Amino acid sequence: MQALVMLLATGATYYLGLLAAAAAAVNPGRPNTPGSLPAHRRQKRDWIWNQMHIDEERNDSLPHYVGKIKSSVDPKKTEYQLRGESAGKVFRVDKNTGDVYALERLDREKISEYHLTALVVDKDSKKNLESPSSFTIKVHDVNDNWPVFTHRVFNASVPEMSGIGTSVIQVTAVDADDPTVADHASVVYQLTKGKENFDIRGSGLIVTMNKHLDRETQDKYEVVVKAEDAQGRRGESGTATVFITLQDVNDNFPIFTQNRYTFSVPEDIRVGSPLGSLFVEDPDEPQNRKTKYSFVQGEYRDTFTIDTDPSHNEGIIKPIKPLDYERIRQYSFTIEATDPTIDLRYLGSTSPKNIARVIINVTDVDEPPIFQQPFYHFQLQENQKKPLIGSVLAKDPDAAQRDIRYSIRRTSDKGQFFGITKKGGIYNDKELDREVYPWYNLTVEAKEVDLSGTPTGKESIVQVHIEVMDENDNAPEFAKPYEPKVCENAPQGKLVVQISATDKDITPRDVKFKFSLSTEDSNFTLIDNHDNTANIIVKYGYFDRERAKVHHLPVLISDNGRPSLTGTSTLHVTVCKCNEHGEFTLCEEAAAQVGISIQALVAIFLCILTFTVITLLIILRRRLRKQARAHGKSVPEIHEQLVTYDEEGGGEMDTTSYDVSVLNSARHGGAKPPRPALDARPSLYAQVQKPPRQAPGAHAPGEMAAMIGVKKDEADHDGGGPPYDTLHIYGYEGAESIAESLSSLGTDSSDSDIDYDFLNDWGPRFKMLAELYGSDPQEELVY
Repeated sequence: MQALVMLLATGATYYLGLLAAAAAAVNPGRPNTPGSLPAHRRQKRDWIWNQMHIDEERNDSLPHYVGKIKSSVDPKKTEYQLRGESAGKVFRVDKNTGDVYALERLDREKISEYHLTALVVDKDSKKNLESPSSFTIKVHDVNDNWPVFTHRVFNASVPEMSGIGTSVIQVTAVDADDPTVADHASVVYQLTKGKENFDIRGSGLIVTMNKHLDRETQDKYEVVVKAEDAQGRRGESGTATVFITLQDVNDNFPIFTQNRYTFSVPEDIRVGSPLGSLFVEDPDEPQNRKTKYSFVQGEYRDTFTIDTDPSHNEGIIKPIKPLDYERIRQYSFTIEATDPTIDLRYLGSTSPKNIARVIINVTDVDEPPIFQQPFYHFQLQENQKKPLIGSVLAKDPDAAQRDIRYSIRRTSDKGQFFGITKKGGIYNDKELDREVYPWYNLTVEAKEVDLSGTPTGKESIVQVHIEVMDENDNAPEFAKPYEPKVCENAPQGKLVVQISATDKDITPRDVKFKFSLSTEDSNFTLIDNHDNTANIIVKYGYFDRERAKVHHLPVLISDNGRPSLTGTSTLHVTVCKCNEHGEFTLCEEAAAQVGISIQALVAIFLCILTFTVITLLIILRRRLRKQARAHGKSVPEIHEQLVTYDEEGGGEMDTTSYDVSVLNSARHGGAKPPRPALDARPSLYAQVQKPPRQAPGAHAPGEMAAMIGVKKDEADHDGGGPPYDTLHIYGYEGAESIAESLSSLGTDSSDSDIDYDFLNDWGPRFKMLAELYGSDPQEELVY
């Protein structure tokens, strides 16, 4: 038999709890006692035998009775205990009676059920009298929470002018109560603000209630939504704010900001340049502004165009052809502005078009002369001088109608073949040769002048093309150079060469050339083929090379021009030795027989002339040099010398080796020693000049500086010094100096730690230094 049972594990007990709850509702002021049944407000449920139940948030005094556990063991020996995480903290059991109590008010939204273990032990030994039994205490929900929105603020948008019932946004509020209990978690929505334009449906969907929501009138709306419990018992509710923004649609036509636009523009405005802007007002957002500007009734469509600036939605007027103040001084036309992309469903009684009047005043500017033609083409017969080839004409387009003067740019007529009169007549000063230049392209300038002939305004230019017409002024000649050859034993009638002709003049299609020999007393004859070619054949046969190795045949060539011209070209036929097969075996070149050409003679002459001039220049140079030497005016040579020395003298007390009088005289203002002649070479050792010793105790720290300054001044003011560099040695080291020589030229290179062998790689200029300072000098310095 099961010893441990749940006293409340019957459906009847649960119904008793419901009755007790009803009694508590009738007598709300009567508190529950620990032995009384809890007040339940639940519908009938299927009872689970191992569960206890307690309502959350009970208002009666603690502790709250939950249920009872009981064992069939002798109650005098038994003791009841609870085990579990919430045992002793949230729940306790009466160890003698087995009554279970809740020590605190429970919140189902935090913990909906608790799991415990019931024990029956011996009072004395504390040993289990029955096996432990697990059970669950479920917290019954009461409607103690109101709905809470997922967000305090919602943002939504909807196109303006949307129809009634258009969805805007879905809002959601959550009730923390048990959704399995009827109406505990059900939420009811309603609008507390903005209900005149919007409505909310049961699921929290906000929709439009006004189809005339105009963004241009009001673009934002604030809607407040309240969420309540479906039972509405607690009187609490949650609210949220919804900000609804109207999205723009293209539902407005552009309207001109003014009814009349007036512009002033100079007549020389460039075609395609903007001359003015038209402004309209369109309350739609920029992406929905698609204004189109057009002319009404086609006025001046061929003179102006109106482009739309997409960034500013303005109309830009541009001329599409030049304006002329003298022809039209004012343009007046009507334009309209419309939007072809507008949605006509949103239009009411608004006019779909808007018109304005535009007036453009053209102002006068000083314009350059205008030629009557964009270019001129004249023809001129070659080899002729014409007083008038053709005339150009330009006019002043301004009202002043100034006179025009013409000129030809020299850059277009470098040969100065043409001239132009004041009235624009073009003539040629020289005869022209079509075969040299068939076309001449002149640039003619036109300038406005005042009554005195002084240019006053702008200038303009025009191109004049002069075509030189051909005349028959060139005789025909051979089409190419020929080098005919013939065997000395050639038979009669043997073809030597076929010739053809050409003409430098323009050759017409029906040109006919006639060929003939100027003499018939030769061994050749000519046959005209009447197709602008001719054959040269052997007349008698057999040629004597000993008598003539080259035969010269003058050929007369005539054309059929007007007048007909005849030219003479010469064939040089070489007589050659031939073998039995008629192949040439020995020929002398015709050029060798004819002689040297003129070009070769010119080249030879130029070579001889150049050689003669060079020879004369050499002879003249030598003669001038000899004359200069004879008169002692030879150019002095420039020398670079390296002066060496290897002794230091006897120091300051040595007055016998060097003459110090020169230096002393310089210090005391004496006369300077004479300077050697220009051709003189400096001596091996430069004189060392020392100043006289001062008395003991005299202060002379600047003697050396004074001496160097004196020598420097002498060198600066001496204009007759030699044009070569010299090395001066100053051995003076100051009065009472005990220092030895400061020169390093006398030091043996072997005593130095520096390796000077790299001087050998520096070229011949450093050869001497390399030998002096090298590790193994081979010879002494030679002067």
